Amino acid sequence: MKPIKPTYFEARKWASFAIKDRSEIDMYDVDFLLEQRFNLSATDLLIRYQRPMPLKQWQQFQNDIRQLISGMPPQYIVGRADFYGLSLHVTSDVLIPRVETEELIDWILATFPTSSEQPMRVLDIGTGSGAIAIALKKNRPTWNLVGSDISDKALKIAILNAQNQNVAVSFLKSDVFDQIHGKFDLIVSNPPYISMDEKADMDQRVIHYEPKLALYAEDRGLAIYKRLARGAADHLTTDGRLFVEIGFHQEQAVIKLFQQANPRAVVIGRHDVSGNQRMVQLKMK
Repeated sequence: MKPIKPTYFEARKWASFAIKDRSEIDMYDVDFLLEQRFNLSATDLLIRYQRPMPLKQWQQFQNDIRQLISGMPPQYIVGRADFYGLSLHVTSDVLIPRVETEELIDWILATFPTSSEQPMRVLDIGTGSGAIAIALKKNRPTWNLVGSDISDKALKIAILNAQNQNVAVSFLKSDVFDQIHGKFDLIVSNPPYISMDEKADMDQRVIHYEPKLALYAEDRGLAIYKRLARGAADHLTTDGRLFVEIGFHQEQAVIKLFQQANPRAVVIGRHDVSGNQRMVQLKMK
């Protein structure tokens, strides 16, 4: 008896039934798995809807859905994540790039438009997969990008992603500013900012699969911001800027930290498109 080979449409329908009792999973995750695993665009998938899925693909897809139901994020299942128009390699050694962080990139690029583009020294602290550094380099090719991280495993992934995207970004191991020398025109960071007290409110998939080193910080989630605040003056040029992503309730605390450590600096916050506190910028004076 020949094994059953469903069409792509039938396979997708099977998956929809398989996840129907899991409110944290939606069909976006299913389509992401189909497209990323089998290198299909959304249009490719539609064209193939009535075609039989090859047996090996069907077996792989079933296994992927089982992992999805077990709680594994779809990006880790296929080892890919989308960010700012890029497809990046990810493992559980790095944080999955979030769409909210794309708004941080938007703010930076709007602050330094191409019409006034000058070669700048830029540092991405806590680079993880390299997402921020690589996205900036792609959009501002003349910038000199450096990405730093405390994790050797994360740095290996960042280096691979830069190579895959054909961009020149330097990477080095450093705990915040410990191994950073010289001054930069722009420093950006999406640091760990979750307090351990907030763990109970978090998505279980994040808790179980994403790297704790990239998620949690002491001092109510403010530990890294305190170090960034203290080191900003020594590592930013005159008129240099520091951009950070923050937690949804941390805007006033981070602004206060930055302002107290740098009294002459201009510090402002910005909310994301959903209205949540999301970013803070410091400009040296």
